[in-house]
Amino acid sequence: MDVLSSDEDSIIEIVESKIQVKKLYSKINTCLSEREKNVVEMRYGLLEGKPKTQREIAKILGISRSYVSRIEKRALKKLNKELGLGRR
Repeated sequence: MDVLSSDEDSIIEIVESKIQVKKLYSKINTCLSEREKNVVEMRYGLLEGKPKTQREIAKILGISRSYVSRIEKRALKKLNKELGLGRR
């Protein structure tokens, strides 16, 4: 009996996780500017599966690494606020 409830719990966790991922992608597309979206996608490997460093992103976009850092921080702050994860 324990095995069945354990499997059921695992399935529920997987479904909840997938719902959270969908929510995250939705917020990325609706609340971030195009540049913020690009930085977050590259930084966390959301498109290609391989995260890039801030230096790599800076080179691709033709901006400084520190500017990439500021864009990333601003984007994460927006996402945290939209997802209700930020401090109140």
